[in-house]
Amino acid sequence: MLSQKLHAAINEQINAELWSAYLYLSMSLDAESKGYKGVANWFYVQWLEEQDHARILMNYLNSRDAKVELKPIAEVQTEWDSILAMYQDTLKHEKVVTSLINNLAAIAAEDRDFASSNMLVWFIDEQIEEEESARDMIFAVESVEGDKYGMYQLDKELAARTYTQASPLATSAE
Repeated sequence: MLSQKLHAAINEQINAELWSAYLYLSMSLDAESKGYKGVANWFYVQWLEEQDHARILMNYLNSRDAKVELKPIAEVQTEWDSILAMYQDTLKHEKVVTSLINNLAAIAAEDRDFASSNMLVWFIDEQIEEEESARDMIFAVESVEGDKYGMYQLDKELAARTYTQASPLATSAE
């Protein structure tokens, strides 16, 4: 059984993941409105991934007979001065999410809730990947800054990014 403290914190994390999805959808739409279809695609994939993260947590609460309590999603920024600013904000945001996940892990450890601790390992690993991806994008955008053809090429490359469902949601074909 989940402690009340962990149950409430996971519900808050579900809201944070949905807010993250909303933020990335906003970034996608802003990039597309500026003609960066590849950047828009990159953020669209992020939007889908964040929804997966929320769903994983919802499934977990349901599996533990704990009620999922959806809350209103706060407003997000809708415009950025540059593509670089979008990725810088992404890294800053992912660092906040990492701290939230670490807090969940700390509560689970304090509760000696080994099932929750085990489930959260996937999220801890995912946050390492999320932060690295944002840093990589900052480096890529900075590398072509001021080079229109370079940005065009990067944008084309980002258009090829595809969505892969998060492994905890994948179903076995067997």
